[in-house]
Amino acid sequence: MVRLTINNIPVEAPEGTTVLRAAERAGITIPTLCDHPDLTPFGGCRLCIVQVKGARLPATACTLPVSEGMVVETETPALIQSRRTILELLLSTYYDADQAQAALADTELMRWVRKYEIDVSAAMAREPRYPVDSDPNPFVHVDLNKCIQCTRCVRACAEIQGRFVWGMAERGYNTHPVPGAGTDMLDARCESCGACVAYCPTGALDNKMSLHAGAPDRLVTTTCTYCGVGCTLDLNVKDGRVIRVTSNPNGAVNGMHLCVKGRYGYDFIHHPDRLTRPRVRRYLLEGQPRPAEGRGEWVEVDWDTALAIAAEKLRQTRDTHGPDSVGVLTSAKCLNEENYLMNKFARQVIGTNTIDHCARL
Repeated sequence: MVRLTINNIPVEAPEGTTVLRAAERAGITIPTLCDHPDLTPFGGCRLCIVQVKGARLPATACTLPVSEGMVVETETPALIQSRRTILELLLSTYYDADQAQAALADTELMRWVRKYEIDVSAAMAREPRYPVDSDPNPFVHVDLNKCIQCTRCVRACAEIQGRFVWGMAERGYNTHPVPGAGTDMLDARCESCGACVAYCPTGALDNKMSLHAGAPDRLVTTTCTYCGVGCTLDLNVKDGRVIRVTSNPNGAVNGMHLCVKGRYGYDFIHHPDRLTRPRVRRYLLEGQPRPAEGRGEWVEVDWDTALAIAAEKLRQTRDTHGPDSVGVLTSAKCLNEENYLMNKFARQVIGTNTIDHCARL
């Protein structure tokens, strides 16, 4: 362990740890935009500069490794002024057509802008340089006028998703991210996983399905229903409806990573044809024989009633026609544990080996 001092607070961190991560361990927040714990340090935005005792110039905390006896200051008047200047320079190429809402946006950039009391309307660019919604991707909204060249989208696509869709083009003032060799995202082998959106700190990349939906009333942390991996995600709920899905960095299985289905396949939740309560045929509910024509109407019931009828019919079928008259088909949308239970149910409760899984078909 390396011992150092940050803002007069003794801190211990493993050798090789950056000052930024060491400060986080001690509960000290250092502003940053280009850095993310999941991604390789970049040191591009310069917002995380700190003053190290004995050093002539400030250094970026995200790339500076700790050393024994290091003394660090993170919020001196000079650093605060430097950060204000950095934010003003970043905003000088930032453009949002809705200037009234720009300063209120819930992005990492605007949170630091508000923290350091920057006048967005005065610092922001006067006209756009790029077309808005410039990519035909059905899920990702691209507005490079809000880009600050932090390259988080590039690193997220390469290091998290492994698709290498995004890269940086041009030099200097004209530097900007591009998919592939200047093509669109889908032609550059984009899987529409939304990782670039999740890691973007400015709103340059956003979700088309929830654009202008506003802030949610609450977050509901749940498990994705699409496969057995068990990814954790947050449902953003507003007025009783899911307006977007966001990654949960605390997810033990996936962290910030989600696939296209998990991040964007949530519209089924409020589909008018979706069943929200169990149904049984009326003749089963009333204990009558099956109608001669058709099977009768559906009736909504509670779960206990529906499960009791299903269990009784399975028992009757097994006892009358034998265990192999019942087949069990499980689903990739179930958890591994649920599929295991269905295996035990088929073999030990019903007594049949006739069980299969939809992913094998």
